[in-house]
Amino acid sequence: MLQLINLSKDFAGTPLFTNISWHLKKGERVALVGENGAGKSTLMKIIAGLTETSSGEIQFAKGAKASYLPQDGIVTTGQSLFHEARSALAELLAMEEELHRIGQDLEKLPHDSPEHDQLLTRYGELQEQFRHHGGYTMEAEIGSVLKGLGFSQSDWQRDCGEFSGGWQMRIALARLLLQKPDVLLLDEPTNHLDIEARNWLEEYLCSYPGSVILVSHDRYFMDSVCSRIAEVWNHTISDYHCNYSRYLVQREERVSALRDAKRRQDEEVEKTEDFIRRFRYQANKASLVQSRIKQLEKVERIILPPERKKIRFQFPVAPKSGKTVCELKGVTRSFGAHVVLDRINLTIDKGERIALVGHNGAGKSTLMALLAGGEFQGGERIIGHNVSMDYFAQDQANTLDQSRSAYDELYADAPYDMVPKLRDILGAFLFSGDDIHKPVSVLSGGERNRLALAKMLLRPSNLLLMDEPTNHLDLFSKEVLLDALKGFDGTVVFVSHDRYFVNALATRVVEVDSGQVENFFGDYEYYLEKKNGALATALAQPRISNHEPRTTNREPGTIPAPLPPLNKEVRLKDREEEKRRKREEQARQKQMSEIEQQISSLEKELALLETEMNEAGYFDDPERGLQGGERHASLNERLGELYGKWEGLSG
Repeated sequence: MLQLINLSKDFAGTPLFTNISWHLKKGERVALVGENGAGKSTLMKIIAGLTETSSGEIQFAKGAKASYLPQDGIVTTGQSLFHEARSALAELLAMEEELHRIGQDLEKLPHDSPEHDQLLTRYGELQEQFRHHGGYTMEAEIGSVLKGLGFSQSDWQRDCGEFSGGWQMRIALARLLLQKPDVLLLDEPTNHLDIEARNWLEEYLCSYPGSVILVSHDRYFMDSVCSRIAEVWNHTISDYHCNYSRYLVQREERVSALRDAKRRQDEEVEKTEDFIRRFRYQANKASLVQSRIKQLEKVERIILPPERKKIRFQFPVAPKSGKTVCELKGVTRSFGAHVVLDRINLTIDKGERIALVGHNGAGKSTLMALLAGGEFQGGERIIGHNVSMDYFAQDQANTLDQSRSAYDELYADAPYDMVPKLRDILGAFLFSGDDIHKPVSVLSGGERNRLALAKMLLRPSNLLLMDEPTNHLDLFSKEVLLDALKGFDGTVVFVSHDRYFVNALATRVVEVDSGQVENFFGDYEYYLEKKNGALATALAQPRISNHEPRTTNREPGTIPAPLPPLNKEVRLKDREEEKRRKREEQARQKQMSEIEQQISSLEKELALLETEMNEAGYFDDPERGLQGGERHASLNERLGELYGKWEGLSG
């Protein structure tokens, strides 16, 4: 599908990649991993043709194409969401337009015209291509992708310009998925997705017919989607044919083996260099010295991967609180006529680590803000004894003063006794050297999030309320934050769309849905198990055994009644069997006849629908187009079922 041959890329004379040779097979799903700045995004841009190489070449399979989704920066405006998504299907729309045009020409031409037969042949070929490529179901597919990415049907006619940055990226992702390129290049596709949309995208990519290369900071997502990890490091790529969790183990084993090999190599090199130093100026050793020098020049030095920088910190010791940290009794929160939380009850006990989950817009952030002291219309909020809380809002990084430096931002809120520790705290969050004097305005999203998290270390608290603390953090920073929260001896309530993070930290899951909350006392896997179990129970049908034990009223020891003569019994059975066979054959013939009538009726209905869908302006109304596509798919599915039944009866 794709091959990189001796690929190199330099920036201002500094090599990023050197003579990379790498290939991608059809249907493979690969995760690119590596340190920030290693070149993961640059490599995807090179493959997509957006960035030029310094040398080398890229070869695609014949006719194959690649499309790239960046991390952010895409803004669309000027047309409705549905039409923007539909415009991604340019080839199908061109076929539809040509079908239209040929249909109009056929109406005008006389039937005995030579051109009529040519156009009719072209119309038939084009109609078959249109059907084969999903032309009659494209509206249904558009609806499915938009719904999967979290858009409601009421959003379809909204102008794309009305959507915020995160939703703009969902629009761009929808367009890319609908285009179905042979190589799908996704740079942090889950950054702007909630858990439900991530689950949908995960399933979609697992069944994607083409190849996928992605960069992600969602460990669970990579484990589920990718079967190959490509590590970008030291100007080249190393492959691991496994998922991300297994890659971590294999990488550590590989690095450990490299360390041992480098230690042995360094010892040998040191011995050789020592020999050269000792005997360099002795004439009788000259040939030996020259031999060792040449030997040293041929040694291919082992290079170790750099030690990965990590945030290393722990939260201040939590002051002791009462058993009940916070309690909500019959609390209601509404915005105008829209009721987000309706008379909910929630008790938070000391030491719990509670994950709030629910679909986008369900009210998780509203509940979090309410726990932090936000307004509500009815009910009661009770804070427990000696509770001191710290609240990390979803947009906490945006509350930082843009004009201050990183150091000054911490200094402004630091108690007197913490001032000597500020540089240590900033160092723990990867702000070192001159970085601490960078203005907040020039920091990246990840740096701002780390700075906002650093401010939580300034004062001890025993209740942490954290709304999306993992946003813009890389995999390693998330891991260290996770360890710090596990070691925190207070209470934590958090929202995160990183399923690995949620599952590893939560001791209770609280689902927010339809204005209510429901408790699941366990981790995220337990929550999913219970939700899936409830669904399975609702769908399950009671089982009735056909193997009940047979009983008899005959007393033990008595002689059973004599059997009727054998010949008479056989004749009776034969007659009954013959009658049964005749009844079954009549029923089979009747059923086949009914199915044949249904098939004939459905085929006529399908032909009429396809004629209607080929008419001018049919797809101008998205709702009508969607209904037509769904009906077309439904009719084809029903026909397939009927043909299957007919073949089963006729066999």
